[in-house]
This record gives sequence, C-alpha cells and structure tokens, in this order.
Amino acid sequence: MTGNPETPEAAVEEETDVVLGEEDAEAEAAPAAAAEPPMFERRDESASNGLKRAIFDVPIEVVVSVGTARPMIGELLAMGRNHLLPLDSAIEDPVELRVKDRVIARGELTKVPDTEGQLGIKLTEIVNISELAD
Repeated sequence: MTGNPETPEAAVEEETDVVLGEEDAEAEAAPAAAAEPPMFERRDESASNGLKRAIFDVPIEVVVSVGTARPMIGELLAMGRNHLLPLDSAIEDPVELRVKDRVIARGELTKVPDTEGQLGIKLTEIVNISELAD
C-alpha cells in the first residue's frame, strides 16, 4: 500500500517500517556478540589449589538417623536383650544423613543389590548447601 503519507494507512505502514528496522538492527547485532567463542580459564595448577583439592580425599563420617526415642533413665537402665525401644518415626518415613549435627540429605532405607542384606540409602533430597552456612 503505497499511498499518500497523510492517509492513516500510510502512517501505520511508515511506523511499522521504522519499528522493523530497529528490530532488524538488534537481531543483526546479537549474532555478532554470540559468535565470539567463550573464554575458558586454565586449570589452576598452583600449590595452594592443590591443597584446596586435597580436602576431597579426606574421609568423613556420615550418620544415618532413623528416628529418636526419649526414654526415662530408669527405663533405659531396665532394658535388656530383646527389649523393643519405639522410635518417633514410621518405617516409611525418610531417614536423615548427618555430618556432625547437620542434616545434609534425606533418603529411604533400601537393600543394597547383590549383597547379603546390606542396608543402603536411596537419596531423595539433598539439602541446599547455602542453608548449611547458617
């Protein structure tokens, strides 16, 4: 529709051309910026970094908490072989994995495949590491 620039149709067409022209310029500029290869840092092979990485080889004890009980001291002292101590959790409740006093994950008790009844834990939740900093 090429018409008189004073008609409403011509004015809309002219505005559309201007807007499309701006979008085309932005679209052409974007691929140029994206075409640059990403910069990768070289692995830090300094002695201090080696010491930082050595911490990954340190063993740590993880305790699995299946529940708690709060017997009176007298009840605890009276317990003997085959005594049943009820816990505050059900069999289907998740267990907690703890390092020191901090919960780091939760999961379900399960039998480790290809073993003679060895227990394992199927992780169902891993605690956000930023929550551990509190």
